[in-house]
Parts: sequence; structure tokens; C-alpha cells
Amino acid sequence: MPVFGGQSREQLRQMYLDAWRKYTARRPLEPLEAQLAAVIAEHPEYVPLLEAGPPALEADYTPEGGQANPFLHMGLHLAIREQVATDRPTGIAEVHEGLSRRLGGPHAAEHAMLEVLAETLWESQRCARAPDEQIYLERLRAL
Repeated sequence: MPVFGGQSREQLRQMYLDAWRKYTARRPLEPLEAQLAAVIAEHPEYVPLLEAGPPALEADYTPEGGQANPFLHMGLHLAIREQVATDRPTGIAEVHEGLSRRLGGPHAAEHAMLEVLAETLWESQRCARAPDEQIYLERLRAL
């Protein structure tokens, strides 16, 4: 079943596994692979899962299971980084900079921000509408 850009969940997860394998083997990385490896390196708790191979591709992470989805978590980091790099919505780079100073660095700021992003995306899906960038930005500014 296609999930993103025609890729299945397993194919998307395989990208993380492949990027990490190349990174640890010190092989050249494509730009997206470098971004994936950077996020993984900041989450050493996920490394054993990624190095386990096929079980990482097949695992289900449900709220009922009580286990956070590491791929969703890392994907939200990537989304925040893209938003900050492009300053979209306008003002998010400034919010990130302020949170980075206040919370002890960019990674801590991302952790605070990704909770708001996840909530905004969940509401958008629940209501079958595009995310409201202004409400999202207001929530981020309230952190």
C-alpha cells in the first residue's frame, strides 16, 4: 500500500536502515541519507532497532501498544528541520532559534516543536483539511 510518494511503509523505513548502514560503513551518503543519518545519530536508543534489520521494517507501533513509533519521531525531526531551513511557515526559524537558546540547543527545540507538529497534523487528518499554518505557528510561539 503506497504511503508517501508511492512508497510503502516498509520502503520508507528501509531508507533509514540503508542510510544508517552506509553511515556506519563510512560510505558516501546522498543528501537525504545524510539527513537521516544525522537524526539517527541523535537518537542512539533507536540504533539497535535499525541494526536489527527486517523486524524494524515490520513492527507496528500503535497507541494501544504503548511504544512510540521511532520512524514517526525521526520523520517529525526531519520535517521540523525542513520547515526551519525554509522558514515556512514564516517565523518558524525565529521560534526555533529562541527555543534552541532557552531549551539548550536545536535538538531540544525540535523535541518541543515536534509535539506541536504531530498534534497539528493529527487534527488536520481528523478534520480532512490542510494544516492551519497560523494556528501551528501560534502554538509554537506559546512554547
